[in-house]
Amino acid sequence: MASDNSAFAHGEWHPPGSSRSVTSGLVEAGERLVASDETGAELAGGSLSAIEISARVGRIPRRVTFPDGSLFETDDNDAIDRFLSRKGRSGAGLVHWLERFHPRLIAFVAATILLGALIYRYALPALVEVAIAVTPPIVPQIMSASTLETMDRTLLGETKLDEARRGRIVDGFRRIAALSAAGEAAYTLNFREGGPMGPNAFALPDGTLIVTDELVELAGNDTEMIVGVLAHEIGHVEHKHSLRQIYRAAGVAALIMLIAGDIGSGAEDVLVEGGGLLALSYSRAAEAEADRHSVELMMKAGRDPTAIVRFFELLETKLDDHSDTSIFSTHPGTPERRKAILELIAELRKG
Repeated sequence: MASDNSAFAHGEWHPPGSSRSVTSGLVEAGERLVASDETGAELAGGSLSAIEISARVGRIPRRVTFPDGSLFETDDNDAIDRFLSRKGRSGAGLVHWLERFHPRLIAFVAATILLGALIYRYALPALVEVAIAVTPPIVPQIMSASTLETMDRTLLGETKLDEARRGRIVDGFRRIAALSAAGEAAYTLNFREGGPMGPNAFALPDGTLIVTDELVELAGNDTEMIVGVLAHEIGHVEHKHSLRQIYRAAGVAALIMLIAGDIGSGAEDVLVEGGGLLALSYSRAAEAEADRHSVELMMKAGRDPTAIVRFFELLETKLDDHSDTSIFSTHPGTPERRKAILELIAELRKG
């Protein structure tokens, strides 16, 4: 006999081949599992290895089949699971696992990912163009001032170039800026020590251009090359590449927060405020567009359009940049860019 007080699960016991039921409980008796009635009398029993316990499927009652063919049935699934867990056996079947995971959740996640991909591929670019079209001039000015302030505080230093050298570059820059669509007044040239950025030149959305001492030193006496690079940066401004990148970064951040929900203020700061620095990095299409702008503007000014070609040659020779991505993080490109520019110059000269 086994005391009913020690039963870990309660249910109904059915004799073999009979629909009759007896209120009973499951009792763990050493190495045996026993079904006992309300008086504690054993109704059926056997070793755990000889007893079959059905897998859990949601809230469907569990069945414990004894060696003599009798059956114990209980709604207390959790109690059966705890017992099997103590015995080192799993009580949850595959169907129950799938039910707990909820196939609906899988479908929802898949639908969310698909929706996010469609928004990123089609809606986001359209929204970016609309945002650019309605952006008042004060917005790029605020963005640029904030970005330059951050970079001056964390990356850039005060220029150490002598005034004469800067003067030659400024003179050439003014000549080509005057021939741009927005005119000379739309652009401001700044010199900075590059620090971790090294030799570089970049443009901010409002027409603020920065060239580093390291790039000027790398160019040596080839002022025309620096002017060609600055013409390229004017192209980025005129085609609104920086502003487009900022809005795209903000859109991606908003999309992530829409899908992921509350990701924390720190992560939001990284996503949103990082857009300003992301604006310094462009796609290959944007770089090709700016390259073309440099060539056209230099030819319009009667200057050497191959100046920017020499810039890429310099990257390959002095800085050993032969890879598919430039060491200039803000100027991704390949040696094929140089070839494309030469072909463009030949085409424009024929025309």
